[in-house]
Amino acid sequence: MSVIQIFEEVARNFQAVCQSDYPAQVQRAIDVLVEQLSAGNKLLVCGNGGSAADAMHICAELVGRFLKERRPIAAIALNTDSAVLTAWSNDYGYETAFARQVEALARPGDVVWGISTSGNSRNVVEALKVARRVGALTIALTGQAGGALAEYSDVLMSVPLSLTPRIQEIHLATYHAMCEAVENAVSKLPSDAALQTKL
Repeated sequence: MSVIQIFEEVARNFQAVCQSDYPAQVQRAIDVLVEQLSAGNKLLVCGNGGSAADAMHICAELVGRFLKERRPIAAIALNTDSAVLTAWSNDYGYETAFARQVEALARPGDVVWGISTSGNSRNVVEALKVARRVGALTIALTGQAGGALAEYSDVLMSVPLSLTPRIQEIHLATYHAMCEAVENAVSKLPSDAALQTKL
């Protein structure tokens, strides 16, 4: 396929996704994040490979800034601590490396966000299982049908596509839209006034 043909396919995919239930799923996830993060709870995000990069991207936008100057939002990408990941994986296995961090860091009211294009990444599934056990809310960003993550997600965002690169393209636009919505909501909180004055 030529570059133009790929771009045209991507455009068609976005149009199809807009006509599905997916935007409503994303709005539900936004509502959860706004409510919990505005209340002072934190976000934990995890994924593997490209989804690990997405987890870091999301946290960078929230801890830093997306489009506005505002207070930082507490967000942690669980795939970034190489010492924890390698120590735990070496001794106990990679399947529970995210779950262990959720057990250590998550509290009731926090949100644990798992990203997996297949929805079946074992370590992400285990993370959401533990999240529910400790009283955290769970959201998942996946491909078609949601895989095993569907069972453990309070909100499931499942892109109705099956090809990994095309799913990932929708994922990027999804979490950018979510970061913008969360930032807009958090920026309206009274506690931002003093921060913006200093800036």
